[in-house]
Amino acid sequence: MNEISPYHITVPQEFAGWRLDKALAELCPQYSRARLQQWIRLGQVRVNTTCLRSKDKVQGGELIEIKVILEEVVNWQAQSLPLNLIYEDDDIIIVDKPVGQVVHPGAGNSENTLVNALLNHAPELAQLPRAGIVHRIDKDTSGLLVVARSLTAHHRLIEQLQAHSFLREYQAIITGTPVSGGSIDAPIGRHPTHRTRMAVTLQGKPATTHFRIIQRYRAHTHIRVKLETGRTHQIRVHMTHKHYPLVGDPVYGGRLYLPQQCSDELKHTLQNFKRQALHAEKLGLQHPITDEFMSWSSPLPEDMQTLLNLLDENNQSA
Repeated sequence: MNEISPYHITVPQEFAGWRLDKALAELCPQYSRARLQQWIRLGQVRVNTTCLRSKDKVQGGELIEIKVILEEVVNWQAQSLPLNLIYEDDDIIIVDKPVGQVVHPGAGNSENTLVNALLNHAPELAQLPRAGIVHRIDKDTSGLLVVARSLTAHHRLIEQLQAHSFLREYQAIITGTPVSGGSIDAPIGRHPTHRTRMAVTLQGKPATTHFRIIQRYRAHTHIRVKLETGRTHQIRVHMTHKHYPLVGDPVYGGRLYLPQQCSDELKHTLQNFKRQALHAEKLGLQHPITDEFMSWSSPLPEDMQTLLNLLDENNQSA
């Protein structure tokens, strides 16, 4: 265990009246609330140079200094697994995650995750929160992720993420044919009765999704989606909320819909598309050390491209 240089953050005015530990949990999602409470107890957290208790209230505008303590993650094991690296330097790694791979180890998924592969490639990630990963994509969503290799890089990437300055663009195939693209601004939180699902709810956190049409088919649409926020299952929940669920989504997708004059091959492909048709295509950010803007792209995976080809053939059939 070793202590590193302090991390500074200012409390937004809208957090006035919040408990200190709750405010920190919201401002520093890379750390668990239990970890933050431990640092508060140890005097590692100072609010305007004063040590407070977890239950003490903040007023907004305070400068908080956190002396982060790095601790080796002992329950996540390195594994020699395939890893599609798009870019790496001393500070960041850009990974193209395949369909079907879980990002973090967890209950029932202690092995064969992206983190297991990353720890094998870069063992220093074991000391960073969440092994350096600052944003996630679902198991059955493919595409690009950024991983920080140092705590400084991690902090600065988190700050960009919270400032909504990341460029994150996705491609998706939805059921239905919207007249035009648009924006969806609707808060997302836990579903009130199905706790493993997310939903649009007044008690949720603010969430904004922008989408535009790439190609409209007889009963489906190929869209490009840009995230302003990054809530769990955000694109899937927002598109379902607008009655345009993602093709193949096992949680939010609803019933299968087949277009008119559907060929046997297209019918078979739609019936057997068992994951959400969603791909994290583009990622852009300011390099956390050099401040240079950098961006990367990932081609559509084969299953989505095959489906698009068949939908195009269906469009052209008599």
